[in-house]
Amino acid sequence: MSYKHLFSRALSAAPDRLHFAAHSHHLWPDASYEGHMRAWEDAAALADHKWGKVMGPIWAEVQGHIARELSLPDPATISFSSNTHDFLLRIFSAIEKRPVRVLATDGEFHSFRRQMARWVEAGEAELVTAAPDALANEAEKGRYDLIFASQVLFNSGALMGDIRQLAALADPAGPWVVIDGYHGFMAVPTDLSAVADKIFYLAGGYKYAMAGEGVCFLHAPADFAPRPAATGWYAEFDDLALPPGSVGYAPDGRRFLGSTFDPSGLYRFNAVQQMLQAEGLTTEKISDHVAALQNQFLAAAPFPQFDLLNAPNGDRQARFLAFKGADAADMHDALNAENIVTDVRGDVLRIGFGLYQDSDDVEKLLSAIAAI
Repeated sequence: MSYKHLFSRALSAAPDRLHFAAHSHHLWPDASYEGHMRAWEDAAALADHKWGKVMGPIWAEVQGHIARELSLPDPATISFSSNTHDFLLRIFSAIEKRPVRVLATDGEFHSFRRQMARWVEAGEAELVTAAPDALANEAEKGRYDLIFASQVLFNSGALMGDIRQLAALADPAGPWVVIDGYHGFMAVPTDLSAVADKIFYLAGGYKYAMAGEGVCFLHAPADFAPRPAATGWYAEFDDLALPPGSVGYAPDGRRFLGSTFDPSGLYRFNAVQQMLQAEGLTTEKISDHVAALQNQFLAAAPFPQFDLLNAPNGDRQARFLAFKGADAADMHDALNAENIVTDVRGDVLRIGFGLYQDSDDVEKLLSAIAAI
């Protein structure tokens, strides 16, 4: 089945392109354009008063969509920022002791890796890394203040084990468990209902939520990190009448807010969610569509010289296939020369599959690889 009609603007803007990087800059559906225009129209019509709408019904609708997707019991635990790095800074700032003892997988994304390396360099943190399958055992040794792990590793596409094992260790007094869900949110069906009171979960709209940049979110459990030291004035929206010198915080997820932001991503997110609901497209259904394309691709055995790092096993699966080999960069460049977009991380070629592709696109990709 084809869903290309939902992406007519993006596909017609570059009709000769094959975009197999849905795990990176996911193409935007037409609904996101309509949402973006609504943000502009509200800014024009409401001017200063737009914030009442943004922080009211628009905000609440996005929270509701995310809470439903993740089976979170309380949408109010969700806050927003332009990127997930902001949330890392604020969570870290709420830990009072120094250095902060941090445990992470050895495959975290560059924003975490770089920031943590600088904190270690500055004496703010001590970092231990472990392979994903050894993380829980290391965490159980009980000597960490912060445990950080990706739900789906960005490089290999491997999925981490049961989040509940890490969540069982979490405590308001430490350790705090943070799950980076950027490659999992709306790619892997995720139910956080059993751990919502224990873990932080952060992700965003840039990838599988198809809403573009600027609409990242954090679920923060109620009793954890009540007063982040890195904070903006939006975090005390309920307490603007406090006496001078007081630093108040919202009683819910908004305690992690910063300051003035671009709300257009929230509009795009809502518009895309409305489209998905109208089309009956759940994460499970989109995953089935993607799995069929992946299986079609793999059935042709296109890369005998590469090792597939995340072969499908009939269970949950990342939305991209990761091929490791010495020729990964060369293959990426050769495909790029044919206007076929993939991406490469060192010696790993990543090919992402999404809703805007169909079986004909896969056949074109296979033909191009054969010719190369």
